[in-house]
Amino acid sequence: MPYNRVGRSGLKLPAISLGLWHNFGQNDSKLDQSEMLRTAFEHGVTHFDLADNYGDGHAEKYIGEFLKNEFKAYRDELIISSKVGYQMGIGPYSRGGTRKRICAGIDACLGRLQLDYVDIFYHHVPDPETPLEETVMALADIVRQGKALYIGISNYYGARCAQILELLQAEKVPCLINQLPFNLLEQNAAESGEFDRLETAGVGSITFSPLAQGLLSNKYLNGIPEDSRAATEGTYLQSKRITPELVEKLRALNTIAEARGQSLAQMALVWNLSFPSVASVLIGASKAAQIVECVDALQNTHFSELELKAIEAILDH
Repeated sequence: MPYNRVGRSGLKLPAISLGLWHNFGQNDSKLDQSEMLRTAFEHGVTHFDLADNYGDGHAEKYIGEFLKNEFKAYRDELIISSKVGYQMGIGPYSRGGTRKRICAGIDACLGRLQLDYVDIFYHHVPDPETPLEETVMALADIVRQGKALYIGISNYYGARCAQILELLQAEKVPCLINQLPFNLLEQNAAESGEFDRLETAGVGSITFSPLAQGLLSNKYLNGIPEDSRAATEGTYLQSKRITPELVEKLRALNTIAEARGQSLAQMALVWNLSFPSVASVLIGASKAAQIVECVDALQNTHFSELELKAIEAILDH
């Protein structure tokens, strides 16, 4: 497992990190969850990424029990991150970037995780109704209180990103990392100049949704399988998105992946790592074998100029 430095900090993250957005809820198999976490760690995945709203809080609770009962001896070998900002509960103070939301959120997070601190604590999503100065002051205080070692942001772009980076720097609690969606089909983080901004500022990035909710796997090369996420008309991947034109692109990308000795998913994953500012890529998994396949992708992370031009031509077609 390669470990990459995050921006200009001293921290390194594994090239692949495990996100617990899906499959770590109350009704998911605890046996499968434990197997995935153990498999990830055995393959060098030392970063587990959470948020307070993942599984309505049950993801943090489960990880807390897992760390206490099975991985207590390995706490110092792990990076545990969590986030607040999205809706968590039904009250008027259950979302956003207010001091109340953030300070209550870190305490609730640590309670569920049964930890004294998290390694990275993120503001999950910008809150246009709250002054950034208020959000930043709360985040800085969390570090000063020892409840988090580093501060991160997620889904921040443009002027708002630049402003929060500047404010955190002024508080002498520099932002460590920005977590952004990024994949072959959704390249806004690169095209908007966000990666360049972060690199110039010495801030790292970690990308999520590298497989575009499963589109960049072999699952949709022949249309929409009955048991797929798109077939159920889920919130994050709807069948109308899978057009004949998209399927044609996926098949062409798969041809390049096969020539590299990789699956489409493996190629899509390591393609993210070809961007200098990307320290790590967040994967999701429903079984341990998927984690092993993702780690195996790291055997070939190099892209020739010819491959990159061929990929670009397919996507621009």
